[in-house]
Amino acid sequence: MSKWLNVGKIVNTHGIRGEVRVISRTDFPEERYKKGNTLYVDFGDGSSLVPVVIAAHRVHKQFDLLQFEEHPNINDVEKYKGHLLKTPADAAVDLDEGEFFYHDIIGCTVMTEEGEELGKIKEILSPGANDVWVVKRKNFGPDILIPYIPPVVKKVDIENKQVTIHLMDGLI
Repeated sequence: MSKWLNVGKIVNTHGIRGEVRVISRTDFPEERYKKGNTLYVDFGDGSSLVPVVIAAHRVHKQFDLLQFEEHPNINDVEKYKGHLLKTPADAAVDLDEGEFFYHDIIGCTVMTEEGEELGKIKEILSPGANDVWVVKRKNFGPDILIPYIPPVVKKVDIENKQVTIHLMDGLI
């Protein structure tokens, strides 16, 4: 059984020409939603993944709007509402140095340069200029927000699922 990556969730249809509204969960929507790419609709029953080929992509408000080949109207895509779009894990995008997939970062243990464990990364926010890693504290307390910038994030060890940070004043 191959591993699949969640690309997004189809939350609704849009208009009458077969477009669907997608809330993206992918790191690279511009790559995943390229015309001609094949994604798979997961109906959640564990066995059926339906291939769909991207015919068009555009952004509207906070949604990615997709149109699929051979799905020219709303009746063709209504059945996909509420289901996940997936891609095979081996269809991964090549990364430059210092870039990581969200699924590689989420779950990493965050350590200070002094060796103190702060917690685990539970999600990644993309508010603008740089990503912000949300760390669930090892003990109780509010989440820690770590900006992914060189002065703060010193080392990312994907193999050992560990991130080392420089603890700046006011960070926690």
